[in-house]
Amino acid sequence: MAKNLVIVESPAKVKTIKKFLGTNYEVVASQGHVRDLPKSSLGIDIENNYEPKYITIRGKGEILAKLRKEVKKADKIYLATDPDREGEAISWHLYEALKLSEKKVARISFNEITKNAVKESIKNAREIDMNLVDAQQARRILDRMVGYRISPLLWSKIKRGLSAGRVQSVALRMICDREAEISAFIPKEYWTMDANLLPAGTKKPFTAHFYADENGKKTIDNAEEADRIEKILKGATFEVKESRRGERTRKAPLPFTTSTLQQEASKALNFSTKKTMQIAQQLYEGVTIKGQGTTALISYLRTDSTRVSDFAKEMAKEYIQAHYGEEFLSADYKADAAKKAAAGNTEHKIQDAHEAIRPTDINNTPDKVKGDLSRDQYRLYNLIWKRFAASRMSAATFETLSVKLDARKIIFTASASAVKFEGFMKVYADEERDNDNGKAENAFLLKEMNEKSTITFESLEKKKHFTQPPAHFTEASLVRALEEQGIGRPSTYAPTISTILARRYILKENKNLFVSELGEIVNKVMKDEFPAIVDPKFTANMESMLDSVGEGNIKWKTIIENFYPDLDAAVLKAEEEMAQIEIKDEESDVVCEKCGRNMVIKYGPHGRFLACPGFPECQNTKPYFEKIGVKCPKCDGEIVIRMTKKGRRYFGCENIPTCDFMSWNRPVDEKCPRCGGLLVEKGNRLCCMDEQCGFIKDKPVKNNSEE
Repeated sequence: MAKNLVIVESPAKVKTIKKFLGTNYEVVASQGHVRDLPKSSLGIDIENNYEPKYITIRGKGEILAKLRKEVKKADKIYLATDPDREGEAISWHLYEALKLSEKKVARISFNEITKNAVKESIKNAREIDMNLVDAQQARRILDRMVGYRISPLLWSKIKRGLSAGRVQSVALRMICDREAEISAFIPKEYWTMDANLLPAGTKKPFTAHFYADENGKKTIDNAEEADRIEKILKGATFEVKESRRGERTRKAPLPFTTSTLQQEASKALNFSTKKTMQIAQQLYEGVTIKGQGTTALISYLRTDSTRVSDFAKEMAKEYIQAHYGEEFLSADYKADAAKKAAAGNTEHKIQDAHEAIRPTDINNTPDKVKGDLSRDQYRLYNLIWKRFAASRMSAATFETLSVKLDARKIIFTASASAVKFEGFMKVYADEERDNDNGKAENAFLLKEMNEKSTITFESLEKKKHFTQPPAHFTEASLVRALEEQGIGRPSTYAPTISTILARRYILKENKNLFVSELGEIVNKVMKDEFPAIVDPKFTANMESMLDSVGEGNIKWKTIIENFYPDLDAAVLKAEEEMAQIEIKDEESDVVCEKCGRNMVIKYGPHGRFLACPGFPECQNTKPYFEKIGVKCPKCDGEIVIRMTKKGRRYFGCENIPTCDFMSWNRPVDEKCPRCGGLLVEKGNRLCCMDEQCGFIKDKPVKNNSEE
């Protein structure tokens, strides 16, 4: 009988797939890429039509030798690398490196490592899709050009070991831009006013919120306005002006894509994007389950599709019917047949041709496999399983009530809701459901309240607030922003964030991402010298063109031909200009106690520090704190620029830890005329550090002669 050889990427898949295919198939792993561009040079022949120069990756020679031995023994070779553009490229590299042109070769792919999926892929074997290969080649070469042409400039401008990237530099800019927004944000005062009211015949009060005054104004901007409304309400009677009952539905969530999985795992499980992908990879490749052996628990983890196969739909339908009942089935099941008839196959013409991330077998419930999984594997699988099950269930419905109350023409509103039918919420609770808690507390109003209800006023609460700046990016919100703007692809989100964290361009405190001083410097150089590279719209357009290559609409070298000359010109221009600027270490007034020289200011991964210019003879270093010319309001020491342990900049007293003064915004040498406190810079304004004071004024404009 013919001997068949199946080449996969990961050794973890070998045993599972071998079990499905039997003795007539040998299964071996390439362990990822076997060829790549050389590390020591650009690896692209600019003069020869941008031809890439691929070499065997160091350490892969032995693997290729073993693969060649297996190839000689085989009559047919199946290339079964991952079902995405990178997997397609790995198959092509294997084809070239193993010299398979004289062999019978087929490309197979499957979105889940199950017996049916693997056997079906063998039946539907095809040729390597060179459009997908070319799309990956174009992406790799573009990334190489940006990294290898710009990074040396960063080394000479700032320090060695830095890097630029087609996607990472845009992500860094987005974080820097958000930091600038936060820094420039001016808080505005506003007040809320809540009335605690008791409907006749009940013992439980409810809370109604200020909606509008007698002039229709819907905001309270200051204390005087709040006091005026409070006086009007003194002794007033609250009457129900309007009462509306209704029904609200919440559709079931879509199953996870790579992006939404990373976001939800960050919010619900506090996982980093990198950790989420590592654990999802384990669940995809297979875990040993008692009674089942090595079992792949989820479908392929790199996807931006929410499509679900007919097989998976039927599997979910049977499970939901058996465990929850017919009424919990999604209405989509009834509409599917009609949709297919009307739309033909268009619903399957999704660019990536993948499915959403889902369990391979819905009957492998989280509780069933919990004992065979690590804690983190269980938590992530539980999230994926519940989200998929919920996506195939009916909508949740709520009974709702909204009420307007009038007290001397001051309008208050209250709302209430109660679950009428749980639907998908029987399985999956999320953040939006939690946000209904306030309305749920008022659910008793659904029975008690109508337009004839008598209301007794109990108390009034008024509170002062300040508007809040935009939130710092978290990994989850950055992934969402990258996806919304079309920057990068599912496989790039986690490595992009990991890279800028590793370079210390950004820092992570709790879940928030902050820009380090080093990141600010790199971002400024990139914006000044390579504005197109860090332009989100330019990068998104490039992603769109790469998709067009994958669809066969654009030749991959056309993109490179249009991109490289502009990059080359920008690099040459930057090299010329930057060569004219001699960057010297700034000399400080601090004397080295070991050799007597004046110490100089240098940049490191954690910011600036003092070093002796006599290095390597004298290797003395010490922390550097830059004075800003403002006295500390607590101890009269100097305020200096400091760094947190993770490298985030702040302004603190030079006498820390004896004095605890600190500010995230730069203080100025001017007192608040209202309270005598310290003023700080926020964009083009000066604001009092005491938000309760709320003093704000424009920064004085410098004369042209001022420096």
